[in-house]
Amino acid sequence: MNGMLDAGRTLATETGEKITVERLYGSGGQGEVYRVRTPHGPRALKWYYPQLAETLQRRILESLIDRRWSDDRFLWPQAIVTDPHSKQPGFGYLMDVRPSRFHDLPALFRRDKAVSATTLRTLVTVALHIVEAYRTLHSKGIAYRDINWGNIFFDPATGDVLVCDNDNAVVEGETTTVAGTMDFMAPELVRGDRGARPGIQTDLHSLAVLLFLLLMNHHPFEGARALRIRCMDEAAKRRLFGTDPVFIYDPDDTSNRPDPGEQTTVVETWNVLPQILRSLFIKTFTVGLREPSRRVRETQWRDALSKVLDAVTVCGGCGKQNLAEPGGPPPDCWSCGRRVELPVRLRITVRRGGFSTTRDITLAPQARVYAHHLVDDPDRHDFTAVVGEVTEHARQRGRFGLTNRTDRAWTMRRPDGSAQAVPPGRTVGLKPGLLLELGGGAEAVFYD
Repeated sequence: MNGMLDAGRTLATETGEKITVERLYGSGGQGEVYRVRTPHGPRALKWYYPQLAETLQRRILESLIDRRWSDDRFLWPQAIVTDPHSKQPGFGYLMDVRPSRFHDLPALFRRDKAVSATTLRTLVTVALHIVEAYRTLHSKGIAYRDINWGNIFFDPATGDVLVCDNDNAVVEGETTTVAGTMDFMAPELVRGDRGARPGIQTDLHSLAVLLFLLLMNHHPFEGARALRIRCMDEAAKRRLFGTDPVFIYDPDDTSNRPDPGEQTTVVETWNVLPQILRSLFIKTFTVGLREPSRRVRETQWRDALSKVLDAVTVCGGCGKQNLAEPGGPPPDCWSCGRRVELPVRLRITVRRGGFSTTRDITLAPQARVYAHHLVDDPDRHDFTAVVGEVTEHARQRGRFGLTNRTDRAWTMRRPDGSAQAVPPGRTVGLKPGLLLELGGGAEAVFYD
């Protein structure tokens, strides 16, 4: 297999379970990953290079495994594996096998055929799931330390994500051997500022870089200055990302604006990005560079991405999806340039204990209302929990309504005060002014 471990080799977990090596998956900066056979079925094994199989790394793994954390968005370490027949020290760890439906983020930039059908809605969904995954990790007091586009895999059909290489995550404040990947590292880490250590605050910078790359297909600091660099060596990267980082759309410093002739993609994508997201990028890549405590938090990204996702609409001229400013005017289509006609929208109000929150959903064809729309502070957006769905009339083409996909009736109230039940499976027309009582303290009204 041309790897450190031969096919058929027998290894063992610390509890004595036998592990049989089947084949090499691939290699990375820290070690090699193999498919192995275990008493509980196939698993993946990451085996460290000898020079990296250190006591500190083993302690980090033991700490992560002891947490016994189960989250389907993470390939979490499950057990330490050693070779009882070898005289050379070495170890690795077991994790679940990555399902084939997940692809790496760089596949988007390589324009791989497998991800070519990824839509704008799916990209925003991927960004939202990434933010929520790291929010969950951080809420447990764990810093990932090396957020970059090589550690995230996504399903181009659903937007589901999978976080890999979790063996570098440590409890906030603990020591680790990994500081990050320079392109994604916070400037204070790149510079090596006194007292600067990888942690949750530096993760927030890396997360913002990852989101920018995902949505803009470009690095936030690689503008005109990067084009003037003849050799992008380590010294050049330190200047670009650490010593003198300038956001390409810093409103007060235009020295690093992207070149409109050479860097057309980021110019075009930034121009159609909703202002709610542009404002967050500007904040985290300007004041956030100087004051780490003011970097955009995961909940801010989550709320903004969720609103943008609910505002996705389709151009009636060319059929392309467009990102609209939540609650704002109709955008010009990024593809054909026509003004996009906004359909009827739904404003959901959720009341809990004297407080209320509102959400606006653009009711484009096939748009859906989900269970997370009916709670004021969702921990996780679940796009399988459908509450309502925009459907087309079976006999009248072009006429749409909102179909009840729950197992209980809604109550529809007309402007004149009359009411009517909307049982499961029945549809209510998208008429401005109609009010729906959805249950659980949630109600919604249709509006233009």
